[in-house]
This record gives sequence, C-alpha cells and structure tokens, in this order.
Amino acid sequence: MTVSHNVSLTIDGDRAHVALDRTDKHNGLTIDMLNELVRVAGVIGKRSDVRTVILSGNGPSFSSGLDVAKAMGNPLDVVRNFVPLPWRGTNTFQEACWAWRRLPQPVIAVVHGRCYGGGLQLALAADFRFVTPDSEFSVMEAKHGLIPDMTGAATLSRLIGIDQALLLTMTADPVDAAYAERIGLVTAVSADPRAAAEQLADRITARSPHAVAAAKKLFDRTWQTSARRTLSIERATQLPLIVRQVLGRDRNAK
Repeated sequence: MTVSHNVSLTIDGDRAHVALDRTDKHNGLTIDMLNELVRVAGVIGKRSDVRTVILSGNGPSFSSGLDVAKAMGNPLDVVRNFVPLPWRGTNTFQEACWAWRRLPQPVIAVVHGRCYGGGLQLALAADFRFVTPDSEFSVMEAKHGLIPDMTGAATLSRLIGIDQALLLTMTADPVDAAYAERIGLVTAVSADPRAAAEQLADRITARSPHAVAAAKKLFDRTWQTSARRTLSIERATQLPLIVRQVLGRDRNAK
C-alpha cells in the first residue's frame, strides 16, 4: 500500500483499492488530495493487470467535500488549480473526479457517512455507487454561494434527470440513502456496500476486459453533451461566483 497526501492506493491482484484517508476531517478534500487523486488514477490507467477499481473513504465518512477554509488559506493555489490544462480540458478540481471516468477500468464507489459537495461529485464520477443505509448526500455548494464545479454538471442531471438535479443543487438539502436510491443517485443501498462492490467487481472481472472497457467508453461518449464542453461551461459559470465570494458581495448565501 502507498499513502500520499491522504490518499492510499493498494493493488491486490487484479483489483485497485483507493481510499481517502483524512479521517479527522471526514475526508474533507484539500488541493493536495485532489492532485493526488489525479496522479493515482494515472497510475492505475497504465496498469493493464488492474481490472476493477474500488474507491472509498476511511474513517466516519466517504467525504464531507472540499475543505473550503483550508483551500482559501492559499487563494493563489486555488487560482492555479482552477485554470484548465488545454490538452486535458479540465482543471485540477474537475480532473480529480473526471480522471476516474477516463479510466478503462470500471470504478465502484463504496460510500458511508457524509457524501457532500466535492465528495459527492467524486462518487458520481465512479461507474457504480454502493452505499450504507445511514449515508447522507448533499449538493451543498449553494450554501457557499457556488455551484457544483467538480464535474457535477456533467454527471448529476444525466444520472437523475434535470429536475432532480436542480432540486438538489438549488436547495443544497441533504438526502438519505433511500431517497438517493429512489432517484437513481446511487446504484444500491447495502448493509455491507464493500462486499457488494467486491461481488460486482468479481462479476465484471469474469468478462472480457476489452468488452468492459469498450462498454464504458461507449456510454461515456454517447451522453448528450460532450464532457469537454460541459466542463468548460461549468468553469465559466463558477468563476464569477467565486469572485463574488472572495469580494464578500454575496450576502444572501447562508
């Protein structure tokens, strides 16, 4: 197992296990963690022996989202990581999630506890989500006067429909696992989501790796709008909101 910047990677045979490991902060995401998620996904993508990936969070929660206070402690670092790389079409915040969609291997998220904001967008970037009955979900960016900008615009409405996506985004209300399953936000609720994830990984591994990779690529490429275009719009919409927050001009955000 390797651990760097509160992200661990273990490769066990044909399976990669990736875990967020900032347990004292409910795996609140730092910019270092986002960069490490990008790096780890790159490592896995080069491993033809890895057939499936299980993504989880250690401690009491999957992830409470971006640690805004820590990130804003270094505004220049935020700015640097907000700028997209032209050849990739994403910035660091987006690539930390989208890198998992780029992988040819299927990614299965195991979720428990809080799954908020950027943490939810990371889980949505997985191909499947198995969650505990007591897990809780929130598109919480509106509480900070922002929108989801870590690829949520490219995943949320496509999974649950635009009305439910707007409802969760505009209200920032938390929802429980049963509701999340009912609207299609998660794949399944399970008393033992890790076991469910391992079982699915076993079933997928029994199939042709080329067919599995082709199926993932097929459905990603045939979603309604190109991901690159959607993520560009996402950044452009978020930028003036960030500026308002920095200047302290959004008085209505609670």
